[in-house]
Amino acid sequence: MHLLKAALAAGRRRRRAALRCGRQVLVSICRQCSSGILPNEMIRNIGISAHIDSGKTTLTERVLYYTGRIAEMHEVKGKDGVGAVMDSMELERQRGITIQSAATYTVWKARNVNIIDTPGHVDFTIEVERALRVLDGAVLVLCSVGGVQCQTMTVNRQMKRYNVPFLTFINKLDRLGANPNRALQQMRSKLNLNSAFVQIPIGLEGNLKGIIDLIEERAVYFDGQFGQNIRYDDIPPDLRVEAADRRQELVECVANVDEQLGEMFLEEKVPTIDDLKAAIRRVTISRLFSPVLVGSALKNKGVQPLLDAALDYLPDPSEIPNFAIANQSDSEDKVKVLMDPKRDDSHPFVGLAFKLEAGKFGQLTYVRVYQGMLKKSDNIYNTRTGKKIRVQRLVRMHADQMEDVEEAYSGDICALFGIDCASGDTFTSRSNDNLSMESIHVPEPVISVAIKPVNKNDFDKFSKGIGRFTREDPTFRVTYDTESRETIVSGMGELHMEIYAQRLEREYNCPCLMGKPKVAFRETIAAPVPFEFTHKKQSGGSGQYGKVIGMLEPLEPENYTKLEFDDRTIGQNVPQQYIPAIQKGFHEACEKGPLTAHRISGVRFVLEDGAHHMVDSNEISFIRAGEGAVKQAVEKTSLIILEPIMSVEVVAPNEFQGIVIGGINRRHGVITDQDGAEGYVTLYADVPLNDMFGYASELRSCTEGKGEYTMDYSRYQPCLPSVQEELVNKYLEATGQLPAKKGKVKN
Repeated sequence: MHLLKAALAAGRRRRRAALRCGRQVLVSICRQCSSGILPNEMIRNIGISAHIDSGKTTLTERVLYYTGRIAEMHEVKGKDGVGAVMDSMELERQRGITIQSAATYTVWKARNVNIIDTPGHVDFTIEVERALRVLDGAVLVLCSVGGVQCQTMTVNRQMKRYNVPFLTFINKLDRLGANPNRALQQMRSKLNLNSAFVQIPIGLEGNLKGIIDLIEERAVYFDGQFGQNIRYDDIPPDLRVEAADRRQELVECVANVDEQLGEMFLEEKVPTIDDLKAAIRRVTISRLFSPVLVGSALKNKGVQPLLDAALDYLPDPSEIPNFAIANQSDSEDKVKVLMDPKRDDSHPFVGLAFKLEAGKFGQLTYVRVYQGMLKKSDNIYNTRTGKKIRVQRLVRMHADQMEDVEEAYSGDICALFGIDCASGDTFTSRSNDNLSMESIHVPEPVISVAIKPVNKNDFDKFSKGIGRFTREDPTFRVTYDTESRETIVSGMGELHMEIYAQRLEREYNCPCLMGKPKVAFRETIAAPVPFEFTHKKQSGGSGQYGKVIGMLEPLEPENYTKLEFDDRTIGQNVPQQYIPAIQKGFHEACEKGPLTAHRISGVRFVLEDGAHHMVDSNEISFIRAGEGAVKQAVEKTSLIILEPIMSVEVVAPNEFQGIVIGGINRRHGVITDQDGAEGYVTLYADVPLNDMFGYASELRSCTEGKGEYTMDYSRYQPCLPSVQEELVNKYLEATGQLPAKKGKVKN
């Protein structure tokens, strides 16, 4: 008997061990399968996009945990100080915001899911733009309290631009004031989307217990400490009527845009679960419908059904047609070439570099493969530069960690090392393929600041860091103003600029000072003034002699930026070979005006007569004569300061029209025109550039983030007398000619 028991126990132990081994083998098979040649149906490329603080990174963290990609979850700005996996930059963890989009991949139900977590701040909108350009589907996350917010509208526009199908996930149902019905109504009214719930919550705020699946008609509960155990049950009796109504509404919304389900609806047939799922998939992929799911990522509710929905309703790489443009040198017409999504090497390789990042091993280039196969040690060609590149190392990214792979196929997102290219470059396997994938839309910068390193010895680090950031981020522009001798950086907002200044300090040990950029004012004369100037210098031997007579005249307002030289001399009083020297002297004298040391412009130097000496006259004499003539003339007349005027175009919702007009008037702007369409008003105004600093932040705050503006240089015009007096006093204080006022720092 004892022997029998021992034998049975041993058998049980062996079976358990075999089962454990089997599980390990199964997991390894899944992982192996994920790196082998998977068919397109087993792959999803999705992005997670939303307004600030809607819970994108928290949701991604839960997805990675439930799919077994990470062993434990950490919160964004959590008490343990670890931070979310996808926020790999130290600055992101400190501020609790996403700055760079981070890519990862995972496996859910034997399917490969490539995920890109994107930032929500409008300042980092290029990260969202680049991610949506290369993804096949997306998840739009809404906060159940905030609903549709300004950045949600921007993300929706970006999805529309790239024709990206998406699911909607209403998050934060555990928050006080959660109202998913209001969020759905806003989606329909503000975003004009055909949307309906495919799930409804069981309870809200502190009473959130689970969700009801309207398609399968059952309640779903998330048990266990981290909501990892899913339990299915009957719909609670008090929610059955609402669930039936919402299911009927879902069927109607889908039937309106899907022929097959529409016919069944008209024939009063009841669609099966499979019929309904197939119909939702068809209309979601064709962007005619967006299914709305609900949950709370922080409380671990509703994440696994969202993953199931991503597999069920979002497209695989073969279902989205991708086109390349064949650049024909002999014709201007753009010929579109359809990419073949087959995951083999039967077609030549075509890929798009959509994001650059400087890692510890050099430049990392993220590539989406659109056709063919890319293998390690292959030679590929950059179609923009024509350069041949060897693929040294091919990796797949998981936030800031890398996993080496041997090959990547059509539909995959991978990264290459040590490749010199720009964001938006196309790579092909053949040198004669003059193809380019459709480029990424890059918005124009809205704010400019002057930046310089605190320590003058750090200029090498400064230029290295700035050079890297401009390569990585197309919205971050750098210019050097030769007049004010300042480095001017332009970007999408003040937070954008601040983050880059902090990154220079952290990553390059180069602390920087940021300030308002100097405005390029000009000085000009108010009325014509005559001059007669003689330059004489005797210092033993041949001296210097040159005399010029003429008039300094102001130019017309449209030529305020120009300098003109008019030679009206008759005879040989001023020999022709000295005329260019006088002109050079005139230009040199105009480099620095007497009022505020800004350039003199908008004047015409009319040379009428002069005199020369047979021995003492030379080129340098007439250069000095030209300079002296200008200085003599401007001392005799009154000078006015000219300031640059910008043409500003502001777009804002109608309800903020009064506030926006008031803001422009406060900045001494003149409104020239206005028009409106679809609930938005567009104002056209001329505003002095000196008053435009900080307008981006003011406009966003007074229009709830919905206002946008662009500005272009228009012309120069005389500034207000009060502004001129202030500028002159500042210059005199800075040069020590006037005592600085108490409480004011010298500029």
